[in-house]
Amino acid sequence: MRIQAIISLGAIAVVFSACSVNYGFSGASVDYNEVKTYSVDFFPNYAPLAQPTLAQEFTEELRNIFLNQTKLDLVKTDGDLQFSGKITDYRTAPVSIQANEVAAQNKLTITVSVVFVNTKDDTKNFEQSFTQYALYDSDKPLSEVESTLIEQVNELLTQDIFNKAVSDW
Repeated sequence: MRIQAIISLGAIAVVFSACSVNYGFSGASVDYNEVKTYSVDFFPNYAPLAQPTLAQEFTEELRNIFLNQTKLDLVKTDGDLQFSGKITDYRTAPVSIQANEVAAQNKLTITVSVVFVNTKDDTKNFEQSFTQYALYDSDKPLSEVESTLIEQVNELLTQDIFNKAVSDW
């Protein structure tokens, strides 16, 4: 009787260890038995008036979010998950108009067009634009807060892209 229980528990352990969809605190759902690598092409900047470093900063942030939130290996080209695209919009505009018709805040908005290819499951492929923004006080010049705003918006954009690509929510 005891031997049967041990054999049964062993069989159950083998069955469950064979299925390997890993869930983590990041919300990512990646089958690490199939998907092992990812690649992120350089995202060129086609938006007028953007910071010269925006394309490099965004590309690095997208690479880093997968590095930090998954067990996938970054490869230069032809990853199991492939990201390409371009920065299409970068603008600032006033918001929160006050009674004296002066904006209390301005909004920096960045839009990125993304092409995602999952070589292991083509039903998850997509081509989509993602837009995010950050607000800043209108009494500060953009040049004073721009690098911080870009960092904030890049984090929001890359989290949206990450969620769309590898979260089954």
